[in-house]
Amino acid sequence: MANVTLAPTRTPVAIPLREILPWAILGGLLMLLAIYFIGAEQGATSLFKGMYVHEFVHDGRHLLGFPCH
Repeated sequence: MANVTLAPTRTPVAIPLREILPWAILGGLLMLLAIYFIGAEQGATSLFKGMYVHEFVHDGRHLLGFPCH
């Protein structure tokens, strides 16, 4: 008596671009906003008065290689 087991085949499901695109755009905008606050929020391009944002992301700036002093 032979035992034959068939392994189920898995077929990849294609995700339409119109379902991915809004999430990709949102992720990209959030990344641009984060890069702005970490890399450029100080001095002449400052959106907020004072150095509060700069001090909040200060260690992140150095970790990512942005000079700030």
